[in-house]
This record gives sequence, C-alpha cells and structure tokens, in this order.
Amino acid sequence: MKKVATLKKNYEFSRVFNKGLFYVGRHIVVYAFPNRQSIKRIGISVSKKAGKAVLRNRKKRLIREVYKHYDEFILNGYDIVIAARGGETVFKYSDLLKEFKYLLKKLQIFDQEKYNCLKDY
Repeated sequence: MKKVATLKKNYEFSRVFNKGLFYVGRHIVVYAFPNRQSIKRIGISVSKKAGKAVLRNRKKRLIREVYKHYDEFILNGYDIVIAARGGETVFKYSDLLKEFKYLLKKLQIFDQEKYNCLKDY
C-alpha cells in the first residue's frame, strides 16, 4: 500500500485555510492551495463539534479511504485539507465518494482524462 504525504504542522494547515481555494459540500469542505513541490499532501480536520472521539475517528477513516480511492486522479503540486462538517451522524461512504469527486472537479484539481482512461479498462 502506498504511503500518503500528510500535512502535520499547524502553520501548514493555516496556510491552506487562509490562502487556498475551497468549496463546501454537504458533508465535507475541501481546501486546496498550490505548493512548490511536485507532490500532493493531505490534511484531515474533524472538529469536536462532530461528536465524541469514536465518531470523529470514524469520520477521519472514511475521509482517508475516499482520498485513497481518488489519489491517482488528483493533480500533483497541491496541499489539500479536507474538513468534516459538524453533525452527530456518520455519512455513507458512497455519498462521500460522489461529493469528494464533485468538489475536486470544482477546484479543478481532478484529472478527468486519466479517470476516464482507467475507467474504460
């Protein structure tokens, strides 16, 4: 399994939150900011308003799996932060897949051609 590069420092998250573009979905908010590297890095943020620790960790795991599903179709050179929106309910994996793909397309960091080529096989 491939290792995913992550954002770890508070200033990295702050830079993406303050300077990056974002789009809001029903369950998640996706922020993107170009970095000067040829890699993509991800950060996941779930606030305490999203529930207790077990629920927050479940949401983080779901978001991480959705990111891994679309990892190869996301353009390199971006820092991406995915923030779960508040609420005590856990969202469905299929709903999250559709929403994440839609938000990536809105941010113009989704490689549709590569996605279509691999989908045909």
